[in-house]
Order: sequence, then structure tokens, then C-alpha cells
Amino acid sequence: MDKIEIKKLVKELIEKTTVKLNEISITEEGPKNVWISVEVNEPHFFISRDGEGLQALNHIVHRIVENRMIPRDSVEVAQSGLGVLVDINGFQKKHIENVRAVAHMMSERARYFKSNIEVDPMSAFERRIIHEFLSDAIDLKTESVGTGHTRRVVIKYIGVI
Repeated sequence: MDKIEIKKLVKELIEKTTVKLNEISITEEGPKNVWISVEVNEPHFFISRDGEGLQALNHIVHRIVENRMIPRDSVEVAQSGLGVLVDINGFQKKHIENVRAVAHMMSERARYFKSNIEVDPMSAFERRIIHEFLSDAIDLKTESVGTGHTRRVVIKYIGVI
């Protein structure tokens, strides 16, 4: 499924909710990532309750994109995975920036105290942001611990190698 088809899919899904769509654009972050920015008149339908509606929209888009790609075996599924992220009125972008700010603050705390720091429980999406944000740090290691709604990231100080 290409970017234009994904954009059309998102447009159709939003229009079915009867929310007026002002503008939709594609911003590509990488060869396998597609960021779709949407401007609507009534964003509260998607971003109230900490963005539950936006999370649901993203989930639906991911599932439809997965189904339409239909690779032949599980190895192709892992290799062809296209990361699609739908953002309504900049909510997702602000949320990601906030998670990165928390990751930065907690990583500095781990370095200062030279110890392990646990971040509050968060979703898999938010944990992934922290893991990616700190992946280049040579003196820190991240891992997820816990199960279910209590799953969280632990930032471990490993020192300079």
C-alpha cells in the first residue's frame, strides 16, 4: 500500500465520523515511516480522554494497511512493516515531544545518580519512543519490565565503556 492510498484511507475514515476535514498532508520521516497530519474543526472527538479516539484511528489504519499488504510469509511481514502515524491537529507530535522530554529528564537522573531509574507505566507506543530516543546513549541501556498496564521502562546506567 503506498502513501497516497494510505492518505485516501485516512481521509475516508475521518469523513465517515462526520467530522469536517480541513486539510490532510503526508510528512515522511523515513523510508518505512509515514506521518499523516490532519487538520479538523472538531479535534476533541479524537483527542479527548488522552487521545483515545486518535489511538483507535491509528489502530484501525494499521490493521487495514497490514491486511492490504498481505505478504507471503512471516519473514516478509517483519521486513515490509510500514509505520503509519496519524496526527490530528498536532496532538500526536506534542505527545511524542513530551515523552521524549520525560526520557531525557530520566536519563539525566540515571547519569547523575549512577543508578537505574524506572519511568511510570505507559503504553507500548510510548515505551518504544523512549527506547528509540535513548538507543544511541553509550552509557545507558533501556528495557521494559512488568506486565499489562504496569509495564514500564527502566533506564539503566551502565557507565562509559
